[in-house]
Amino acid sequence: MRAVVCTAWDGPAGLAARQVPEPTPGPGQVQIALGGSGLNFADILMVSGQYQIKPDLPFIPGFEGAGTVTEVGPGVESVSVGDRVVLFSGIGCFAEKVAADAIVTAPAPDNLTDIEAATFMTAYGTSYHALVDRAGVSEGDTVVVLGAAGGVGVAAVEIAKLLGCRVAAAVSSERKAEFVLERGADVAIRYDREDLRAAIRDFTDGKGADVVYDPVGGSVTETCFRSLRWNGRLLVVGFAAGKIPSLPLNLALLKSASAVGVFWGDFVVRYPRENRANLVQLKEWCEQGLIRPHVDRVFSFDQAPAAMAYLAERQVLGRVCLVP
Repeated sequence: MRAVVCTAWDGPAGLAARQVPEPTPGPGQVQIALGGSGLNFADILMVSGQYQIKPDLPFIPGFEGAGTVTEVGPGVESVSVGDRVVLFSGIGCFAEKVAADAIVTAPAPDNLTDIEAATFMTAYGTSYHALVDRAGVSEGDTVVVLGAAGGVGVAAVEIAKLLGCRVAAAVSSERKAEFVLERGADVAIRYDREDLRAAIRDFTDGKGADVVYDPVGGSVTETCFRSLRWNGRLLVVGFAAGKIPSLPLNLALLKSASAVGVFWGDFVVRYPRENRANLVQLKEWCEQGLIRPHVDRVFSFDQAPAAMAYLAERQVLGRVCLVP
């Protein structure tokens, strides 16, 4: 089968499409013929040797995908051959087929193509876990989403609106501002040209935000932490800006505020039943037409380095997908 293989810690330059043996599912695993593989910013970190997990070289990257189960390993009862699924495997999804633990799969929404479904699980799973499980948002809360035009960002906008929140989407271009408003944001904040703290103050009538969803990191994190209200929560989702920020802890004391970590990938493994329940809700919303991934561009396996370069430029609206 064909796959994208990482042969060196050189970022996208270390990737090559080649023939590799098909994976065989072990106990508790299934083999899936993938119709699409979602590309995440974490994939760039992984192939650059900068992610928390560092596989042995060579390896097949790819956190997530969607397709049809073609073989079931011993002990698997929850999934059958022919089932159409989404999955989060951590690595291995940039391939025509993957063997993954059945526990990290879930039924794909019926109304999505494989390409759309391949970009569904991580973005919506992360954002639902962040807003519901970690922040405990309530109807009427004010939520500020940073990097709101990206995959997890736009998912956070949609989910927060479904939960009854008022949402300010922070973006860095007019094109992105139009996109997030179309996806339901109440206001768009152009933090490339506006004072972010002043914009949040205006949006919250001077009270501060209940929740800030931050997949960006860098200098904006402290600005947003200072913009929280009493008992506000900063959701630490990622560091797309490339810099891991530090916070003066007196800010947490002064507002009884919290910086809350969101490691959805580990949540999937540690709490599989809770994650599956979350995905059941998300699938229902998707099939009702209330949420839907937006796939900006589709690349072939041979174009994997170009796909990562495009994602790294931060011009993507929604998601990018790889196909064999």
